[in-house]
Parts: sequence; C-alpha cells; structure tokens
Amino acid sequence: AKARMTSREPVALITGASAGIGLELARVFARNGHRLAVAARRGERLEALADEIASAGGPRPLVLAIDLERPDAGDRIDAALVDNGLEPQFVINNAGFGLVGPAEMRDRAEQLAMIELNVRTLTDFSLRWIEPMTRHRGGLLNVASVAGFIPGPGSAVYYATTAFVASFSAALHQEWRERGVRVTA
Repeated sequence: AKARMTSREPVALITGASAGIGLELARVFARNGHRLAVAARRGERLEALADEIASAGGPRPLVLAIDLERPDAGDRIDAALVDNGLEPQFVINNAGFGLVGPAEMRDRAEQLAMIELNVRTLTDFSLRWIEPMTRHRGGLLNVASVAGFIPGPGSAVYYATTAFVASFSAALHQEWRERGVRVTA
C-alpha cells in the first residue's frame, strides 16, 4: 500500500458522473468551487464534462473512465488520485442501476452485477476514504431512492439494493457525526 500523504488536494469524487443525477451533481460541485474527480464507464462523456467545467473557468476534473462493477475499481481510483496528488473530501456514490421485471425472469448475472455496483462498490467507496473525509471535514452522499422504503415486486433486487443504501447511510450518519463527516442519502 502506498503511504498516505496529508498534503494532497481535496476533491469531490463523483461516480456515475457521465449522465443524469451524477452529471448535475458534478456541475453543482464545480459551480461551488470544488475540484472534481469524476468516474464512470463512458470516458468520452466524462471528457466532455471536464471540458465544460474547464471552459467555465474551473479546474479541470480528473477523469476516471472505469467500470465501477470491477472488484478493483476502488484500488484503481485510489491509485489515480494518489498519482495526481488528490484525495476525497466528498464522496458522492451516484453510480447504480435498476432492472425491471420479475426476479425469476431476469438474468441472474445481471441482478448480481446490480448488487455488485449498488451495494459492494458503494460500501467500498463509502468506507475507503474516511480518513481524508474526516481531515477535510467533508461528507458522503449516497444516492438512494424512495424505493428503498417499500418492497418492490417487479424490481425486487433493485428495491433491496436501495434499501441497503438508505439503511447503511442512516447508520453511518449516526456513527460519523462525532467525526464531523456529514452523511446523506
């Protein structure tokens, strides 16, 4: 493991920043003066976002074109951050997807991939950078859904993953309050 330096520049790390909520959150964080690291599979969309932010006068975001379902995604992102002298002050876990249809009719591998991204990757990224989030008095934003509060026949696995996100985030909110790290879902 690489030695941790405390002099790295704080960034807002945003997953799923190539479209939708993640794209809009990236714009909001950039407008509010944050340096960004943006991660998603679609590198060309991330590059367009980075160009947009840089042309508006903000610091160019670090573009991390990576499949976040990969078990080594966190290690790869951490290495890229270290290599660029950056560390997360804010972690925005926005990447995720849902599938519609009865569970027994959907492809099992697709449903397991959904759990991998929506639960395992989100948990990894939530816990991985607690030290810099604490040092910079930052925060964690896990994008969940109201679907997490009810059962979801027809989208059973998706509803269950977002229930995990809501419950996990509420627990971290309590645990990390004393550290000065804000946790929101």
